[in-house]
Amino acid sequence: MAQLTPEQRESYWRYNVRLTVILLVIWVFVAYILGGGLAGALNNIVILGFPLGYYIAAQGSLAVFVIEIAVYARLMNKKDLEYGIREEA
Repeated sequence: MAQLTPEQRESYWRYNVRLTVILLVIWVFVAYILGGGLAGALNNIVILGFPLGYYIAAQGSLAVFVIEIAVYARLMNKKDLEYGIREEA
């Protein structure tokens, strides 16, 4: 593992926290605002026989969460390479 300076560690941690907060805000918006608060209005739109509000509440928030896990892993792997951090086997 690379030896990081205190400034590099702080920058890396700030990036990690900022990315985590952004992804959680997106997930909360999809899960609670779209899936809960606006579900009634979205139910007027029907896709494949299901009301959109129901679909977002039942599957949309889970799909967004899985996509966010992949995005987080990809972005953090890029940041790890930038800082010379490698996982040990």
